[in-house]
Amino acid sequence: MTDLRDAAMTSKAWPFEEARAVLKRYEKQPPEKGYVLFETGYGPSGLPHIGTFGEVLRTTMIRRAFQVISDIPTRLICFSDDLDGMRKVPGNVPNQDMLREHLQKPLTSVPDPFGTHDSFGDHNNAMLRRFLDTFGFEYEFYSATEFYRSGQFDTVLKRAAERYDDIMKVMLKSLREERRQTYSIFLPIHPETGRVLYVPMKEVNATDHTVTFDDEDGREWTLPVTGGNVKLQWKPDFGARWAALGVDFEMYGKDHSTNTPIYDAICEILGHPAPEHFTYELFLDETGQKISKSSGNGISIDEWLTYASTESLSYFMFLKPKTAKRLYFDVIPKAVDEYHQQLRAYAKQDTAQRLANPVYHIHGHNVPESTMVVPFAMLLNLVSVSGAEEKDKLWGFIRRYAPDASPEHNPDLDQAAGFAIRYYNDFVKPTRSFRLPTDQECAAMEELSACLGDADRALDVIARKNAQEGKDVALPAVDWHDDEFLQSIVFAIGKTHGFDPLRSWFSALYEVLLGASQGPRFGGFIALYGIDETKDLIADGLAGKLAA
Repeated sequence: MTDLRDAAMTSKAWPFEEARAVLKRYEKQPPEKGYVLFETGYGPSGLPHIGTFGEVLRTTMIRRAFQVISDIPTRLICFSDDLDGMRKVPGNVPNQDMLREHLQKPLTSVPDPFGTHDSFGDHNNAMLRRFLDTFGFEYEFYSATEFYRSGQFDTVLKRAAERYDDIMKVMLKSLREERRQTYSIFLPIHPETGRVLYVPMKEVNATDHTVTFDDEDGREWTLPVTGGNVKLQWKPDFGARWAALGVDFEMYGKDHSTNTPIYDAICEILGHPAPEHFTYELFLDETGQKISKSSGNGISIDEWLTYASTESLSYFMFLKPKTAKRLYFDVIPKAVDEYHQQLRAYAKQDTAQRLANPVYHIHGHNVPESTMVVPFAMLLNLVSVSGAEEKDKLWGFIRRYAPDASPEHNPDLDQAAGFAIRYYNDFVKPTRSFRLPTDQECAAMEELSACLGDADRALDVIARKNAQEGKDVALPAVDWHDDEFLQSIVFAIGKTHGFDPLRSWFSALYEVLLGASQGPRFGGFIALYGIDETKDLIADGLAGKLAA
């Protein structure tokens, strides 16, 4: 454990860098509350999206890294801002007309448009928790509605009334002149309509901790700031929540970064040191737009898990959190294959290398072995040319390529085979576009077909390629099941037929035979699909049957 902790204290992996910053808060003495508190926030105004999951996952990775370098206990709270007023109706939910009747009400006071929970907020909270539970996160769920109404927030809310002027000074600096005239950190909840009101305060009484205001009809009301009668505007709420809970770490998206000084200042005014922060870049959809839970663009957690494993999504989330990334369906195959590459690498790495490996931060000390003997990208191409609709047909090819493989001994490969069929039918098949080969490509493909299964012709083309390059090397052993041998034939034909750059030869194979602009390592594809099957595929491509 000492060696692991020493390595973690110098690791450049971002979870360890953030964990060391949190630990530094308590280098002189441990926290009075007895633990370090990590928090993530969730705004349940729409269905939970994948960015919310990313916050919890990444925070969990930092928490896990902290547990390696420190013995101080930790907690993780997932806090739902479900007392927020519903300011607009999300575009991706049913019963839109019904929801419009409840605009400005707290989300936990809006009826559930799906009819399965007590409120819209409860529905979205349940979805979030289901998603988080799918990934086995250890967390405590907090509802803002319960937090305000139960009295847990009362001490800090009273302090906010007592220090109202100081907090307002912080807020007014960030507001336009016209908004300053009516702004208040407190939003009363109307006793009759239940709506969250954006109205100016006539008085904030620091002695009895009440606010006085006129509603939209001009009637005057006085309400206590405690017990869920008012809520804080979202920026003050950030800092006040940190102070009330004693938060030590929270991450949020780049769109919050300009507000960090505001959150920090309010937290400190209310009596608690500001927590450590981590600002991540935003996820973008296929058009480069920020993903949004209200518009439902991008990709949801359920959608990712329809086509790939939970671990592949966790891997994608680990990568470069401070770099904006497109989060759409076309990133899935690459994430799957890279995740398994890292699993295979982990077994041979030393401690420092393992701590930098994404799979350590996904699995902790229980990193599994990969049984994925066929890459996901290759499975997609196999589905394409075989027309497989069931996993059993794919397994017929897989067993010929890897005789010892089976669904029982290779569960991740078996799972990926099912995912590949779904992914191919939904995303690859509709976009396939075959073309006819050029004369140069015809000649090369004809020779490739002739070489497959004919050792003398195959070795001859490899020898011609070596002579063309001025190399005097031994010819490879003939093995029609060996990826490398088959790749050397494909490579030699591209060189001897004058493809320049050589990648144009591989592009031709993908476009003519697979209907795609890019594809797998072609020697591996032949080994998996079979010699005779590949020769038939080439014949169909040359005859124009695929393009037709």
